[in-house]
Order: sequence, then C-alpha cells, then structure tokens
Amino acid sequence: MKICIVGLGYVGLPAACVLAQAGHTVVGVDVRSDVVAGLNEGRVHIDEPGISELLQEVLEQKRFSAQAQPEASDAFILCVPTPFKDGYQPDLGYVEAAARSVLPVLKEGDLVVVESTIPVGATDKVVALIRTARPELTQEGLHVAHCPERVLPGNAIREIIYNDRVVGGTTPEATERAARLYRSFSRGTVAETTASTAELAKLAENTFRDINIAYANELSMLCSECGVDTQELIRLANMHPRVNIHRPGAGVGGHCIPVDPWFIVSRFPREAALIRAAREVNIQKEIWVVDQVLQAARHHGVEQVVMAGLTYKPDVDDFRESPALRIVEQVAARLSQPLIGVDPYAAKLLQERQVGFALQSEIPLQAGTLVAVLVRHRQFGAALSEIETVDGAVLMDFCRGSGQPQLIKAGKAEVPA
Repeated sequence: MKICIVGLGYVGLPAACVLAQAGHTVVGVDVRSDVVAGLNEGRVHIDEPGISELLQEVLEQKRFSAQAQPEASDAFILCVPTPFKDGYQPDLGYVEAAARSVLPVLKEGDLVVVESTIPVGATDKVVALIRTARPELTQEGLHVAHCPERVLPGNAIREIIYNDRVVGGTTPEATERAARLYRSFSRGTVAETTASTAELAKLAENTFRDINIAYANELSMLCSECGVDTQELIRLANMHPRVNIHRPGAGVGGHCIPVDPWFIVSRFPREAALIRAAREVNIQKEIWVVDQVLQAARHHGVEQVVMAGLTYKPDVDDFRESPALRIVEQVAARLSQPLIGVDPYAAKLLQERQVGFALQSEIPLQAGTLVAVLVRHRQFGAALSEIETVDGAVLMDFCRGSGQPQLIKAGKAEVPA
C-alpha cells in the first residue's frame, strides 16, 4: 500500500520507518521544514535507539520520503499530539488540522486512521469533519478508524512491531481494513472493536497506571512522615501474590499518563471521582518534593543544590510534561542558595527553551552540596555511587524511596532523625 503518515515525532517517525520496512511505500508529512529536510538527508531529530539505522535502510530502498504536504495515498495515519487546554480540557486542534490536511487528496475508498490518543467520541468528530468538507464521499467509501499508539519512548521500534494493538472503526468495514493494515507489520495480536471502545481502552490503560502510581506516591509521603523505607515497604507488600504496587517518583510525566486521565474526567466529570483524585495526588507529589528539598537545604545549610534528572523519564531526551523540570523551576524560584539542574540531555533542553537556573550534563561531587535525584538516568550511576563517599554532601533520592535526606559522613550515608 501507499501510506501517508501525518506527524513525524516520537510516534509517527518510528511507525513510518516500520511500515516502510514492511514493504509499504510511505510518505511522511510534518509541518517543520527542518525536520522534513533532515529526514530526507538521513538525519533524525529524536533520540530513539535504532531509528537512525532504520531510516537509512528505508531511504536506500526508496520506500520512505518526507514532505510538507500530504499526497494521494491508500491510507492516512494521523500521529499528532493531543494536549489539553486550560481546565484540563482535551485540545483536538492538532488532530483536526491533520484531518483537514488530507482532505484535498482524500478519495473514495481511502482509509483514515487516528493513532493520536483522543477522548471518547473524537473519531466520530473526524468523520463529521471529513463529511462536512467532502460530502461527495459516500457512506460506503469513507473508512475511518482509531488505533491508539502503545509506544514506550526508548523502545519504540520493537513495541510498534511486537505490542498487541486495538483497532476500532466507525464501521465494520473500516475496522476490518484498519486491522488488515496493522497485521501487515505487527507480530502482536490485533484486536478488533468499535471506535469508542478503542478510544476508551487507551485512556483506561494509562489511567490505571496513573492511579497505581498515585497510590505509590501517596505511600512515599506517608513513609517520610513515619520514617519507613518506602522501597522496602513496597517490596514487602508486593510479596503478596495479588499485589503489584508501582514505584513512586517525583510525580508523573510524559505525553500520555498525566494527560489521558483528564480526557476521561472531562467527558465524565461526575463519574470519574477516583480518576480525578489520583491526578490530584500526583500533582500534589510535585509540590511535596519542592517543599522537601527547600526544607532540607535550610536544615543542612548546604552551599548549593543540585537537582539531577530533568526529562520526564530515564534515558530519553523528552522534556514534555516533565514533573522534574517543573519541580526544579519552582525550587529555583524560592531557593536562596545557587541551584544547578543536571541532565545528560541538557544541550537539547537549552535548544528548546530558556531556563532560569544553571544547567549542566554531569553531577558535581563536592562537600556542602545537596543532590536531589528526580530522574535516574543510566549516566548518573557512577556519580551517585561516588557521592556516598563525599563527606558533608546530602543525598535525596526521590526515585528509590521517599527522598529522606541522607547526610554523608566519612563515606557513610546517615538519615537524620
């Protein structure tokens, strides 16, 4: 098939390359001219293992090209962001713009798949948008479906190929045609359902994780109050055969987990009480971390504060919806001592935005420094081991516990009473 993918970000580009490798001819579309030019020259703009090599392969086979506008194809896949607006209301502007972009080249019998995560009923809105602009397309000739992405940044290529997928069409024919397309490259199960069920399934997946993390985050705050080791507590509780508590963190970040629950809350504000409460707990965890760092800095009289890890999760260069970045910005605004933000992807952060604090890529090791770990990148391993030998340093690890400050004395960490 000839396939047009609109949106060449963390989801669209790996999907385009996998489809091209599977034998389809793929046209990738993006509004960013530098991205289009770079991809056609073999340069990728995202940090994703294996993507550069796969792009080179499909370019050499002449199965992939990037451009600014869609062109006539057999199928169109929309892979654009779906953030929320003020009041945590879903913003479908990118999805609607992507759907409008394919209208001039859409023809009878084409397939349109929305991979973007969307609220319940949004696929029907895409159908209505197309019908309003192109009323000559018949009921039988318009095939629109939703197949939500299930991609973990840092392992996107493998997950696109091997993860099970859910496909839901607005008609049985649309479901069947979309499922056939995904089975052409997926080695996982491709489950067929309705568009509304597929929409809610994706939201339910990420909301489950948000609720579980909220429980872990709440436990970590309780543990801090009573002096219990959070990591040990969760390990012991998870020995029960029917318990699986997630790990706590500094909050919840990324483009899915902290966003998708609000799509349910916005659609079902009265019924989604637990979902709303979990979101509020995870937001409160960020505020709590800020307060803990500020209190520890005052209590120990440190000379500077180092906050390690600014992306939304370890070992990716993605700062979208990063709780760590929000925490560092709030601490910097209230801290009397110098603050250094540390992240191996610091250069990319500076390209994307200005920051109001010092920024570097490696953790400085010296006495009189408080190091708060917000995201545990692999690159931090050696430094975090070595800091436990720095006499007079203070370590707060929000990734492997409640963040209780540990004062380093003669190479041994001690948790103050």
